[in-house]
Amino acid sequence: MIKHVNIKLTGRVQGVFFRVAIREKAEELKVKGFVRNEDDGSVYVEAEGEAEDLEKLVEWCRQGPRLAQVTDVLVEPGVRGQFTDFSILR
Repeated sequence: MIKHVNIKLTGRVQGVFFRVAIREKAEELKVKGFVRNEDDGSVYVEAEGEAEDLEKLVEWCRQGPRLAQVTDVLVEPGVRGQFTDFSILR
């Protein structure tokens, strides 16, 4: 069953290729949605996919790419958006 989660990542998550890396991971897991940098320095993700794949994506987010230093991962259920791919926004 397809689920949707909203993820907010804080720490050193901008300027470390987080958006590119998470898109690659999402595509590997066949997860759809988007990622964007927020004005407060966090990264925001909306993701849809099978529950097991979303769990894997969230777990990956706790570490992030090599240069990232993730201090907090907030995950909340969300409303399905019918995404067709995984996009990088602003």
